Amino acid sequence: MRENVLSMLDQNTRLYGERIALGKKNKYGWKELTYKGLGLLTRQFASYLMSDLQMPRGAKLAILSESMPEMGACLFASVISGMVTVPLDNKLTIYELESILSSCEPSVLAVSQANLEKGLVLQEKIPSIKHIVIMDEPKYESKYPSLYNLPSGRDCKWRHRSLRDTALIIYTSGTTGAPKGVQTTFGNMTSQVLEMARILPEILPYENVNLLSILPMNHLFELTVGFSTFLNRGSSIFYPQSLKPKDVLGDMREKKIDFMIVVPAFLKLLKNTIEADIRSLPTEERLLFERSYAAAEYITDYNIKRQLFRSILAKFGGNFYGCISGGAPLDPTVGEFFERIGIKIFQGYGLSETSPVISMDRGDDRKLLSVGPVLDSYDAKIDPETGELLVKGPSVMKGYYNNPEKTAEVLEPDGWLHTGDIGEFDADGRLYITGRIKNMIVLSGGKKVFPEEVEAVLEGNDNFAEICVFGATRTHGAKDGTEEIMTVIVPTQKVLEKYQDTRELEDFIGAEVKKMSVMLAPYKRPVNIAVRKEPLPRTSTRKVKRNLVKEETLSCS
Repeated sequence: MRENVLSMLDQNTRLYGERIALGKKNKYGWKELTYKGLGLLTRQFASYLMSDLQMPRGAKLAILSESMPEMGACLFASVISGMVTVPLDNKLTIYELESILSSCEPSVLAVSQANLEKGLVLQEKIPSIKHIVIMDEPKYESKYPSLYNLPSGRDCKWRHRSLRDTALIIYTSGTTGAPKGVQTTFGNMTSQVLEMARILPEILPYENVNLLSILPMNHLFELTVGFSTFLNRGSSIFYPQSLKPKDVLGDMREKKIDFMIVVPAFLKLLKNTIEADIRSLPTEERLLFERSYAAAEYITDYNIKRQLFRSILAKFGGNFYGCISGGAPLDPTVGEFFERIGIKIFQGYGLSETSPVISMDRGDDRKLLSVGPVLDSYDAKIDPETGELLVKGPSVMKGYYNNPEKTAEVLEPDGWLHTGDIGEFDADGRLYITGRIKNMIVLSGGKKVFPEEVEAVLEGNDNFAEICVFGATRTHGAKDGTEEIMTVIVPTQKVLEKYQDTRELEDFIGAEVKKMSVMLAPYKRPVNIAVRKEPLPRTSTRKVKRNLVKEETLSCS
């Protein structure tokens, strides 16, 4: 392992020294750490953990913070000191975090200044938390140590880490029952970083890029790809202060961003922002864009596309090459928009349980409906009875922490992992994900419907801001106990302003759903339609919390 995660820091400190490694936008400007500075801060904290706090090998370090440069120092210090890192979603409630921390029992909690109060409440509730350390520079005199006021100039002996050792515990939920903590080993991470390093030249033809990352650092996609892989290439990684599209575009211009790691929901938001700007252009300029956009469908040379849409690309800073999209299915119309204006979209697919990347579309013959070929390190197969994708390889997790029952449900004794996703391969070996087994709706006649395919059709309606489809169980009549297809629609602001009478709004949305549904087989068409005026609840990576939407909708009906 020393040849990878540990030595990466040492090698990069020597190779890239004064180059910016990590930066974060705040109201005062950019707070940045060079590779040398990251190395110094890391060793300072690692020495404190081992010498001052006497942390034994295998103790847990939990991190509760928004994405920031100092989080990198915490991650590396945890590795050096022999600890296991538990990155937490700082948007979770105290109740949810208490469930997770009771499961993993960390000894040290590293918190950002913004999350200190939440951290102190958790320390009172979780007996295992003996120490709190503030990650960023304290704004006032504090009785809690900060990474910036620890004894400096100290070195420490790195503790050996085996490839079988757990590096991270990533919790996928924390609200019901025993929370599932994915144990990611150093071997899992090494395999991913090496595999991504091998295929990155097919995605990004040059090194030392400026990367803007908008994903939370408690997410494995960010930790493995957006952080570890790009840091290993000597890239400079920046985190925006805000995720508002206009603020993100401002940061991209300021830092001359080349590449991004994103989720599809953000790309959709960015597309909507650009299209709104285009609609506000004078008629002549707007028509020129529309003609150019139509012509771009037949242009294969990206340099020509970029020249054609240079005024739009200037909004991104002029350097923006493209992005990797993952975490959820990408709407092909969104991908097509960016591809046509000269921005490349590379769609990936994976799970926390696979560290996380399973496949990545790359090269010049990408298909927007596909998540690309499976990485070479995996074996993959489709269950002939259920259609479920199963994978096996060095990136598959060790198991769920202290949860052998849940582990046995998804991980076969011979190493095959049940992904829970329905998949199929085309003749060229590209993978297509068509739905989730647990989301599958089984109708009274035995027909099976995946919500994702219904949502994909309804998303074509410009009057719908958000859509969620699920199975609602009938509680009366001849079909009592069977499922029916239900859809929840959040209308756009424009529609809400036009139809302020609830009945009129429901009638309009119902008619629009029925109009779109003709593209679906009759049995796939929604039977029940609910209109919701508030945004759908989502995870930190912008996935819709389908079960919560279902629970809230049915409790109101």
